[in-house]
Amino acid sequence: MKRDLLAKSLAQMGSKPAEQPAPPTKPLGEAPRSLKSMSDVLSQVSAQSAQDVDVADIADSEIADRFDVHEGLTDLIESIRSSGQQLPALLRYRRGAGPRYEVVYGRRRIAACRALGIKVKAYIKEMDQREALVSQALENSARLERSFIEQAIFATKLEEQGFSRAEIGDVLAVDKGTLSKLLGVAREVPEAVIYRIGAAHDAGRRPWLELRRLVKIELAPDTDTILSLIPDQGTPAEKLATTITALQKLETAALSGSRSQANPAATPTPGPTPKAPVAVKAKGRRLVIEVAERTEQGFIGYVEENLERLYEDWKSKRN
Repeated sequence: MKRDLLAKSLAQMGSKPAEQPAPPTKPLGEAPRSLKSMSDVLSQVSAQSAQDVDVADIADSEIADRFDVHEGLTDLIESIRSSGQQLPALLRYRRGAGPRYEVVYGRRRIAACRALGIKVKAYIKEMDQREALVSQALENSARLERSFIEQAIFATKLEEQGFSRAEIGDVLAVDKGTLSKLLGVAREVPEAVIYRIGAAHDAGRRPWLELRRLVKIELAPDTDTILSLIPDQGTPAEKLATTITALQKLETAALSGSRSQANPAATPTPGPTPKAPVAVKAKGRRLVIEVAERTEQGFIGYVEENLERLYEDWKSKRN
């Protein structure tokens, strides 16, 4: 559906004569209460023809939904060199000193044109921050595959801009359970660790959920220690896997040390008391789940996967 709407909107571009952008009807920062429909947002750019814009007049967007626009850029540069820029970018007018425009979407196309020393074809619209973010999210959702962590970071930025969770779920095309996981990882894994690892397009969500668990446990190392565990070489997915393995080893060692201190060999006990395979600690509105053995770690993932169902089950019984 997204691709059909995008294609339909883009097919209309250039069919109307260029016109001057209408002045904003409200101050920047005043966002509409409801999210515009996808076709409504994308069709805004059909109000004028694409223009050739000097890349020096374009500032980067304040909120990016990709970590590295230069990843795989060589192929795009060669494509534009041989066939020209096929799909225009979208810009909005800026206020104040500096470049005249700000990119809404098309950062890689702009980077490629900058590398080639040519102007970029772009549509220019008068848009507030909220409208720009909606257009950016919808266009990129239709055209590219963000990694799990790129989606997670972008989701938190949207929430910081005042978007409701329902709106974020709409523009990212994710259900509320997935959105909860995205926001949880982005908030609880230190940002420095996330950017040191990278986008990890091939990793999926499970490794990031495991990293989130490892940085949340009571015996977790501090951020500087975690950063030191991330290798300098390898792909982002390999860095993520290596970091998780290192943290799991530290967790095992810390748990073994805790048990040794609790049961020193010099003080034999009449008989070992079996430790419960799973324990919970409630602190106000927080609940911490701990398993006794690494072989039981899958239970934590099971709870995360079924958290929404467990809540709905509890809610229905309560009612």
